[in-house]
Amino acid sequence: MRAPLFTPMTLRELNRDNRIVVSPMCQYSAHEGNATDWHLMHLGNFALSGAGMLIHEATAVSPEGRISHGCLGLYSDENEHALARVLKFVRQVSKVPIGIQLCHAGRKGSCERPWEGRGPITGPHAWETEAPSALAMADNWPTPNMLSLDMIGTIKSAFIHSAERAEILGYDLIELHYAHGYLLHEFLSPLANMRDDKYGGDLNGRMSFPLELFEAVRGVWPDNKPLGVRISALDFNKRGWSIEDSIVLTHKLKALGCDYVTCSGGGVTFDQSIALEPGYQLPGAEQLKSEVDIPVMAVGMIREPKFANAIVKDGKADMVALARGFLYEPRWTWRAAYELGVEMAYPPQYERAMPSAWPEAFPK
Repeated sequence: MRAPLFTPMTLRELNRDNRIVVSPMCQYSAHEGNATDWHLMHLGNFALSGAGMLIHEATAVSPEGRISHGCLGLYSDENEHALARVLKFVRQVSKVPIGIQLCHAGRKGSCERPWEGRGPITGPHAWETEAPSALAMADNWPTPNMLSLDMIGTIKSAFIHSAERAEILGYDLIELHYAHGYLLHEFLSPLANMRDDKYGGDLNGRMSFPLELFEAVRGVWPDNKPLGVRISALDFNKRGWSIEDSIVLTHKLKALGCDYVTCSGGGVTFDQSIALEPGYQLPGAEQLKSEVDIPVMAVGMIREPKFANAIVKDGKADMVALARGFLYEPRWTWRAAYELGVEMAYPPQYERAMPSAWPEAFPK
């Protein structure tokens, strides 16, 4: 029997050879939102990984929606042309389905790149951030501007326009970023949303804008192409967003045409209690999958092939996404196939690396 991790899967009309996904990973290496040669190397590398799908990093729908000055954008003709160059390069070497994660950083924008400190930018290069409520991320962070109803409408339009650009570029999938404390997560979480209008208050109010936004993007994204959402399944804070809230949200997303949900967690506050260990996000994915009939993608320090395979085999999730695992081992899929006894195709230029061609290096 073929290892479950390597069984095909279809989302709408998107066919995938296996359940392995290269997870979106911010590279902080864009210029004015434009992809650079780094992205040629980065995405071209993972296009040869053997994964069933590649989703590239969080891509802002507006300049102020970027996390840092180095973050990708898809809000201008220049952004679109720069990504077209990267995609053309990647498609010359691989047929892997390629997705884009659309994002607005909200109050976590205007940040330093990780290797520069991760904190908020100070000085003339900073920009004013936007959020559901005028609540700072922490005491040493700036207070964001509370979004007016008109500004919320502008952000919805920005997501629509970015989705339209994504279709022009020929992406196979869009994932909307509702996790990690960025804008749409801020609307959902009671830790960040203190509004007293239709977009705040109880759970239904806090879900209103993320649901409206999803429906708007689904309306312009082709019917034959998948549209998914990455959520923080819980805030890891007793006063915050819970897995029960995620179940309610996912039922509503499915009714609007959502094709899958990626279950991550945390990020909306520094006051969170997370025990980091392999599969630490898995309980949220498993509970969500047991309650909602929708494909679920698991993430979170999943690095061992047998562990990843067991996640799919045991029905805890339908897909497994790796980020840091692929950064460290860009051909992780090849190792997983060997360890799970699966034959898979290699690029002919790399066939010398196959275990059958070099068996002494791969003892059983």
